[in-house]
Amino acid sequence: MNRRITMADVARRAGVHPTTVSMALRNHPSIPVSTRDRIRALAERMGYAPDPLLGALVAYRNQANRRPQSVPFAYVTHCTTRFEWKTFPAHARFFEGAEARARQLGYRLEHFWAGEPELSHARLGSILSSRGITGLIIASHLPQADTHLNLDWNRFSAVKIDYYPHQTELHTVTNDHRTITQLAFRNVVAAGYRKIGMVMPGWWDDFADHAWSAGFLGEQQFLDAEDRIPIYYFPDPPGYTNMTRTTPKLNFERWIRQYRPEVLISRESFLMPKLKELGLSVPRDIAFVEMYLEPDGRTAGVRHNCDRVGELAVEILAAQLQQHTYGIPKFPTTTLVEGTWFDGDSLPRRAAAAPIPTIS
Repeated sequence: MNRRITMADVARRAGVHPTTVSMALRNHPSIPVSTRDRIRALAERMGYAPDPLLGALVAYRNQANRRPQSVPFAYVTHCTTRFEWKTFPAHARFFEGAEARARQLGYRLEHFWAGEPELSHARLGSILSSRGITGLIIASHLPQADTHLNLDWNRFSAVKIDYYPHQTELHTVTNDHRTITQLAFRNVVAAGYRKIGMVMPGWWDDFADHAWSAGFLGEQQFLDAEDRIPIYYFPDPPGYTNMTRTTPKLNFERWIRQYRPEVLISRESFLMPKLKELGLSVPRDIAFVEMYLEPDGRTAGVRHNCDRVGELAVEILAAQLQQHTYGIPKFPTTTLVEGTWFDGDSLPRRAAAAPIPTIS
C-alpha cells in the first residue's frame, strides 16, 4: 500500500516550514498569493489530501478551547440612519437570530453603520482590520445604498443577508419569497377560494428581485383563465423609479370593482386603511392573507422565519472562517429560508375547500 502523502512531505519538497504549507492550503491571507498558489499546485501534483478525521479533531479542539464571545463578527448595515433597520421587523429579527447564534458558537456581533458621514469603504476596511475582525455579515442595505462595497475582500470572509447590495457577489441568505407566496396561494385555494388578488407597493416586488410576483403568477396559471386577476401595484414612493414592471397601475377602487377578488394577499399595515376607505370589511366583504405574519389567531398568513435567516448567516460565516476561506467566492450561493403558514379568522374556509397542494 502506498504511504499517505503528508503535509511534512509537501513542506520538504517546497523548502518551507510545515506551518507555511498548512496556512497556504487554508488560503490564509498572511501568506503571499504567489506562495499559496505554488504550494497548492505542488500539493496537488504530489497527491496530497487532508485527513478528514484529523481535521475534525482540530476543529473540535479549537471550538472547545475558544473562550465565549472571543471572536467578533462585523454586522454591517446601510440604512438612512444608524439604527433605522430596527424599525423593520424582518431586519430586526435578522439581527436577533444572528446575535443569538453567534453567542452560542462563541462569537459576538459588532454593529457598523456604512452610512456614517465621511466613512469611506477603505476607512471601514481599515477599522475592521485594526479590530481583528475578518468575518462580515452584510445586512439591511436599502436600495438607495446599492453600491459596490469596495473592500479588500482578500482580508475578509463575508455573508450577505437579503438582496442588497447587488454588486458584491457574496454567499447570501434570505427568505424564500417565491415559495412563501406559493404557500399562501395554495392555502387560499385549499380554503375554497378562486378569485385571488395580490396587492403590494411596486418597490416591495423590486426589492425581492420579483420573487413575490414570480410565485403568485406561477400559481395563478393553475386557475381557470376567468379567475386570474392581475397584481395591483400601489404607486412607488416619490423619487423611486422602476423600468422593469409592466403591470398597469389602476385605480384601486376600480381594480376591486373590475375583478371582484374574493381574497387579497397583501400587508395589513397599508391595505386595511384602503379597504376601510372603500367601506370593505375583513372577512365580511373580502378575505385577507398577511404576507409578513405575526401569528395572533385572528389573521391568516405566512410567518417569515427571519431569525433562522440570521442564524444561518452566522453558521455559514463561521464555517468559512474555520476553513480560512477569504475573498469573493468564485461561485456564490444563495440559501433560502421558507415560511410557516398559520390559519386565521381572516380567511374563513368555504364548503368547497380542497386539499392543500404540495409545493415542488
